[in-house]
This record gives sequence, C-alpha cells and structure tokens, in this order.
Amino acid sequence: MSQGISVQAIRKAYAQGWRKPFREALKGISLSIASGETFGFIGPNGAGKSTLIKILVGALRPTAGSASLFGRDVREPEARRGLGFVPENPSLQDFLSPYEVLLMGLRLHGLHLANERKHCMQWLERFDLEAVADNRLRGFSKGMLQRTALAHALVIQPRLLILDEPLSGLDPAGRKDVVDILDEYSRQGGTLFFSSHVLHDVERIADRFGVIRQGEVVTVQTPGELLHGEQRVTVRSAGSVPVLGFVPETNGRWRAEVRRDQLWQALDALRVAQHTVLEIRAGLTLEEAFFRYLESTPKPAAGDRPAVAQPN
Repeated sequence: MSQGISVQAIRKAYAQGWRKPFREALKGISLSIASGETFGFIGPNGAGKSTLIKILVGALRPTAGSASLFGRDVREPEARRGLGFVPENPSLQDFLSPYEVLLMGLRLHGLHLANERKHCMQWLERFDLEAVADNRLRGFSKGMLQRTALAHALVIQPRLLILDEPLSGLDPAGRKDVVDILDEYSRQGGTLFFSSHVLHDVERIADRFGVIRQGEVVTVQTPGELLHGEQRVTVRSAGSVPVLGFVPETNGRWRAEVRRDQLWQALDALRVAQHTVLEIRAGLTLEEAFFRYLESTPKPAAGDRPAVAQPN
C-alpha cells in the first residue's frame, strides 16, 4: 500500500529569547500513514500535535527532518493539491457566506464542475447549513463556523484530510454527524489524519492511533492491539445475590475486573446466582490507555536540557 503521509525524524525548535535555550516542540518524530488509512493523533495540550500538523500543511518549516504527502515534499505547493485542511481555530472571512467559502475552495484547487452551486449545496446540506448558505458568516456560532470549515475541506473531493481538533465547538448531535461523515469518507478510501481530545470518537473511526507527549510519540497502535493486549475484561451484571469478586454499583448492578482465563468461571458463578449479564468488555479503553501512557512516560529531570539543533 502506498504512503499517504511520511514523517522522518522531524524536529522543531523555537527561540525563547536572548540567551535562553531553544524550546524543542518536536523531538525526532517519525510516522508513516498509508494511503486510505485513518490515523488519530492524541495528546495533551502543548504536546506538539498542532506543530506537526502545521509542518504537514506547509505552514511551518521543521528544524530538522523531512515530511511528504503522497511522495511529495511538504515544502512543494503541489503536495497540497487535493488536501482538505481544517485548523484548530478556523479563521474565515466573516463578510463571506458559507456558499462563497465553498466556491472559493473549488476555485483554489482548480476543480471544474458542471454545476458548482449544486455541488456546494450538497455539502452544506450534509452539515445542516443549507438554510444559511447565503448568509454572511458574521454572527455565526463557533459550531456553525466549524461546520462551514469542514464542508470547505470536503467540497474539494480531497484525497487527504488533515484536521486539527475537528470536533471542537460542536454539540453532541453535531459531533455525531461529523464523525459519521468522516467515517463515510474513510470507508470510501480517503486518507484521514486528525487530532482530537474526544477519545471515544478516535476509538470509533481510527485504524491506528498515536499518543504524543512532550514532543515525542510514546506509542502507535491499532484499537484491536490495545484491546487484545489487555489481559483483563470488565464484567457487569444485574442480580440480588452477591457474587465473589463482584462489587456493587447501583440499583442491583455489580461489576468485576476478571482475568481472561477466568472469564468462564466468573460467568458460571453469575449463572448460579441467577444474575443477568449486562456487559463484557475489554478492561482498557483508549481513554484509560491514554492516561496510562502519559503517567508511565518519564519526565526529564529538573535542569536537564537536551541538545537541540539551531533552527535554520
């Protein structure tokens, strides 16, 4: 399978002022995302997610290392043809309408369609913006601006989507709609690289996910690898009789963390006690794994200053 995104030993350092050490935002990151893959990038604020995204879209130059999109160096403008991008805080000209924003995207990417208006309106409808298609953006809510930016990214029929916190500012219904649209884009063969703090949504649609902390990628896994590597499962049941190893929750419900090789034994005990099994799931979720990796990654000792190349 061909590569969609290739990142090789990327470093990015920022000057902090006269006679102060350079601050290294990215510390030699390497990643490979295949064409057609959906990759979720997660980490706390300040970990380096947005910095890497800005390098991928050509908004920043790395201090060292290289990156390419579909085999083209990100420094080449041609690398961004067919790229749909939404930054964490989209800045849209508020004197334009959603329709004009989408039309501008078509023109910038050189797409020639028989009926531009119809094509744009189809995407505005997908994001529930058709009723305000010709209204000025001035006065739009944050969620409406976010949906306009996402429609702008998708209207160009991108082969690659790079999204920085795409669910920011959306209400629960809006998040579900956007996740459904991104899932559909992925299933149709599009390549998607996105950062998010909404870990449940990363778990739902990502083929793989990477965790970044303090400028370093601490793990890259598939959701399946995460679940299969965990040796315990959570079992929930409902019943009136206590069962050894189960702790009470509320309203006659019980919960236990059970080793995989003891699962059938636990289920037999529930059957004897006439419990109803409510849930059996892997004991580790993406959210729990995220915090586990953050807690297990050692912090640099006070006063340690890693050697940093001077920016070009």
